[in-house]
Amino acid sequence: MQKIAIQGVRGAFHEAAAKKYAGESIQLVECMTFRDLCKSLKSGQSDMAVMAIENTIAGSLSQNYGLINEYQLSIVGEVYLRIQMQLLALPGVELSAIKFIYSHPVALNQCNFFLDGLSGVQVYESKDTAESARMIREGNLTDTAAIAGETAAQLYSLDILKGNIETNKENYTRFLVLTNQSNQSVEGDKASISFELGHQPGTLADILTVFKKNRINLTNIQSMPLVGKPYEYRFHADLTWESKVDFEKAMESAGEFANSIILLGIYKRSNFNFQ
Repeated sequence: MQKIAIQGVRGAFHEAAAKKYAGESIQLVECMTFRDLCKSLKSGQSDMAVMAIENTIAGSLSQNYGLINEYQLSIVGEVYLRIQMQLLALPGVELSAIKFIYSHPVALNQCNFFLDGLSGVQVYESKDTAESARMIREGNLTDTAAIAGETAAQLYSLDILKGNIETNKENYTRFLVLTNQSNQSVEGDKASISFELGHQPGTLADILTVFKKNRINLTNIQSMPLVGKPYEYRFHADLTWESKVDFEKAMESAGEFANSIILLGIYKRSNFNFQ
């Protein structure tokens, strides 16, 4: 049974993503922060980890790109998950009785339209959606609600006061599957890389042109500041291709323009769907 680290506790969206990737027969390693998740993987406490990396409403979790580089983790897969947010409370509690709402900051951001419509309610950030739900059950809090998923409602025996409160219903999160071992899948058709560029004019355009000439599709590109080097940046990019030869040629040519380039993993791209 694989030990898979997740950010959060049972009932979190990370658990759903882990089971979508690896099946139901897994052993969860609960981590309250993304850094704890990385430490768990690096120390061997877990065999694999599932980490949220971008959301269609909240955008990219840029700090997680930094953690992947810092802990030198490898990407072996990805999972897309439909995210539907529910407002949860103890059975019998009505919305008018709610004075406090807790959830993970990313979840709160995804529900800002609903939250802006409430009056007299204080909203607090927590470390996890499901942990917020568990807190209500364990504390028997009759004036508090949590924003979490339907699985958390079932797991902690809470009622759904308001369903599907996410601002945009096309709400999806992409999760990366990580290991502590180098990964370059022979059958992979997607790669994640990180690279540093010099300050010469046009260096970013040069490396992007290399990918274009070799028919490489950039599905995502992010810039992250380099700690200790003001106004210098490391870029993270996700690449897809139809021919592995094209990818290999592109990587060889890209190295001519980058100060450094790291291959974080080659893996099979996940089929994005609306289920």
